[in-house]
Amino acid sequence: MKIKIKYCKLSIIIALFLTILYCPAQNQPDSLTYHIETNDGNTYIGQIMSQDSVKILFNSNKLGEINILKTDIKKMHPIDMKKVKDEKYWFDNPQATRYFFSPNGYGLKAGEGYYQNVWVLVNSFAVGLTDAVSIGGGLVPLFLFAGISTPVWFTPKFSIPITKDKLSIGAGALIGTVVGEENTGFGILYGISTFGSKDNNISIGLGYGYAGGEWAKSPMININAMLRTGARGYFLTENYFIQTGKTTTVILSFGGRQIIKDAGLDYGLLIPFNSEIEDFIALPWLGITIPFGKK
Repeated sequence: MKIKIKYCKLSIIIALFLTILYCPAQNQPDSLTYHIETNDGNTYIGQIMSQDSVKILFNSNKLGEINILKTDIKKMHPIDMKKVKDEKYWFDNPQATRYFFSPNGYGLKAGEGYYQNVWVLVNSFAVGLTDAVSIGGGLVPLFLFAGISTPVWFTPKFSIPITKDKLSIGAGALIGTVVGEENTGFGILYGISTFGSKDNNISIGLGYGYAGGEWAKSPMININAMLRTGARGYFLTENYFIQTGKTTTVILSFGGRQIIKDAGLDYGLLIPFNSEIEDFIALPWLGITIPFGKK
């Protein structure tokens, strides 16, 4: 009988020990720093002091200890404090692998993706198959307008990071055609080097285009830059130098990217130059990028 009682006491002690080890008290402070967005649009950065099934006691960096109802929380996730500057959380770039249209040397992570729409009609997407390989595509659905022929394209890409936040290189292609017409294949094969981080960088690219089964005799040169301007903003410039016969065409673009919620709004002007263009032309660019998949 005594043996059974001792065994029972030992079992109770072991059970209590395992409960304490694997089921920490709810009011134990969390050492991580969290970013919380509530349903009314407010955001808070700080630590969770304690929580129960109804509310969280949150130590906000700005407001001190506050209670937040769990039903009021829209999003909550741990953050890297390197992304907090001047008490503001610097949101991730929703399209860090591209400028307005041109890609850079960085690649999407496996499972990451985005959808981009430019001026309603131009639709494209990309998704990471691995950390080094991504695929994408796009179309301009002109078939919606009285059966007009529709451009479509496919965009495979391969990326290799050389030195973290300093150098990444990429290579890929844009392979397209116009559905509804014959002999309308077009595209470009390119290689690109990006110097700097995903937030601040300069890219230099070289590509050969083709159309109607013929390759360009001279390469297209592409020089782009992306500079972070604040918690939700970027400055963008994307520029092309194209030689066709004896004519050199230069396309310059300047603008920005504004992060709105999780999406990115791109805006800017495209300015073409060549010897045949006599008047100054500035074409507006307006696009939105919506990321999807895992981060």
